[in-house]
Amino acid sequence: MEAQPLEIIYEDNHIIAVNKKNKQLVQPDTTGDISLEEIVKKYIKDKFHKKGEAFLGVIHRIDRPVSGVVLFARTSKSLERMNELFQKKNVKKIYWAIVKNQPPNQTDTISHFLIRDAKKNMSFVYDKEVLGSKIASLTYTVVGKSDHYYFLEIQLHTGRHHQIRCQLAKIGCPIKGDLKYGFPRSDKNGGISLHSRSAAFIHPVKNELVTITANPPTEPLWNYFVKL
Repeated sequence: MEAQPLEIIYEDNHIIAVNKKNKQLVQPDTTGDISLEEIVKKYIKDKFHKKGEAFLGVIHRIDRPVSGVVLFARTSKSLERMNELFQKKNVKKIYWAIVKNQPPNQTDTISHFLIRDAKKNMSFVYDKEVLGSKIASLTYTVVGKSDHYYFLEIQLHTGRHHQIRCQLAKIGCPIKGDLKYGFPRSDKNGGISLHSRSAAFIHPVKNELVTITANPPTEPLWNYFVKL
């Protein structure tokens, strides 16, 4: 396996967290591209001189064009307990997004009904419940603006497929670079301007609050907003 970029932002005997780059896969797919899961497994194997394959559990995923915090479990016990935290919505996840249009309100909690189309790898948004739909909810706050863009902080209340991307598009604010949901141009890095900023939870073994934070890509527009 060729050397791949790996930015570890938290590590102990139970959990390892990585700041995923735009375009990196979390898990292997049909493209055959090297995934973050494979890179982290190799890192653990090399660091601890493991003879066999290293255990690594994928706790959650973020979309390929999205950057930021991704959590992995180093033991089956921590994987089981972290999965339970996610299922009970006891993990607070914060995202940052850059959008072209001004949102309707300075801060708002929005709810929609989503249907995932696996063949198109998209989710479709409805104002009212339709057959097969699932509720999706998030809270956004406008925390900055430039001459052409708005900087949003988002807290997820549910974890649906492409939720932030399609919900923001629904209110007229597609994410910068997100061609799939209506932005007219792609980002130069091949990703979109959506970043998984932080994850906070009670550690599954140590029983203490852990907050893991990832810096966004070092690009001019992100740099502008982060320095506000």
